[in-house]
Amino acid sequence: MSPRETARRLPSWSAIHPLVGLRRPQLRPTERRLAAALTIPDLRRAAARRAPRAVFDYVDGSAETEATYARARAAYEGLEFQPQVLRDVGEVSTVTRVLGRPSALPFAFAPTGFTRLMHEAGEAAVARVASRHGIPYAVSTLGTTAPEAVAAAVAGDPAARLWFQLYVWRDRAAAEELMARADAAGYEALVLTVDVPVAGARLRDVRNGLSVPPALTARTLLDVARHPTWWFDVLTTEPIDFAALAGWDGTIGEKLNALFDPTMTLADLEWVRTNWRKPLIVKGIQTVDDARAVVDAGADAIVLSSHGGRQLDRAPVPLRLVARVREALGPEAEIILDSGILSGADVVAALALGASSTLVGRAYLFGLMAGGEAGVERATEILAAEVRRTMTLLGAASIDELGPRHVRLG
Repeated sequence: MSPRETARRLPSWSAIHPLVGLRRPQLRPTERRLAAALTIPDLRRAAARRAPRAVFDYVDGSAETEATYARARAAYEGLEFQPQVLRDVGEVSTVTRVLGRPSALPFAFAPTGFTRLMHEAGEAAVARVASRHGIPYAVSTLGTTAPEAVAAAVAGDPAARLWFQLYVWRDRAAAEELMARADAAGYEALVLTVDVPVAGARLRDVRNGLSVPPALTARTLLDVARHPTWWFDVLTTEPIDFAALAGWDGTIGEKLNALFDPTMTLADLEWVRTNWRKPLIVKGIQTVDDARAVVDAGADAIVLSSHGGRQLDRAPVPLRLVARVREALGPEAEIILDSGILSGADVVAALALGASSTLVGRAYLFGLMAGGEAGVERATEILAAEVRRTMTLLGAASIDELGPRHVRLG
């Protein structure tokens, strides 16, 4: 052997193992799918693979040209954070107050209809995740699980906070009955949605022929082959439907137009107050004048919302509205913001610009489609971690320390 040559030997497994980092494989597909999701857009892609096209589009889509949702997202994507350095952020608290009570995170789960379309676990799974994380969950009028059953899913958990979302029906007696049922089941607040005199033109749903309950037609036969797990869940669990609309034929949009009352006015808030004595949140506010009006009429909180872009095309962008509403209503007003939030950084931006808290909808529904209750848990973990990390990098150790100085809108 030449003096310059080095003796070589086969490496032992003990030497290789730390370098290759082999881990025991996760055998369950759902666990593997969720572990690979690092962001809400990752969960969105996983949801698109698991759910039928019509179901995914129901969640992902918006009204008409979908410009409202695109503009909402553009506002978040175009903003610039202004970090404050040399701040003590050794300990960061994400706790805030919502309706006078602590909330562990500055977001709640928004009301979404027909939730069991996304996964058979439905609203009960969402409620369980919300209670584990100490945040509110608003159950929709158009939910696919009875309000009492959702309450039973988290019964005995002191962290559970359920709100009931109400559309004003043409049949006022039916609406009064729903409010009474929610009250009796222990719901904390009523979320009155006021931006739906008629259903928006959600063209993806029309083109897909989406119906509830799902129908096996020639169009869906190919979907059965592509999404056998989803269809197996649908066909082997309790039928998906909304009791108030059971037996009605037609697309979702046609059913909704038979339900909503386009004659409702501000004066009807007095009727709601007569039937609901607990906190009242009015959702769907899109102007400063309407924000003032509903607060003056007795709303305990408002939600600045374009309904996720699912109603009026080219509606105002809530993120751009929040600072003006805060100025008009003052520091004590409870202003919740939704529409277009897909990350914890989006949540932090909304808070810095003047929101008291936020609602997320699509974010947790993507998780639900991707992996049921575990998927909602993963979505919440992602958002919570992003909120905390963004606050830390901005130099804000608490929600109260966030302010307009931290964000510049593009």
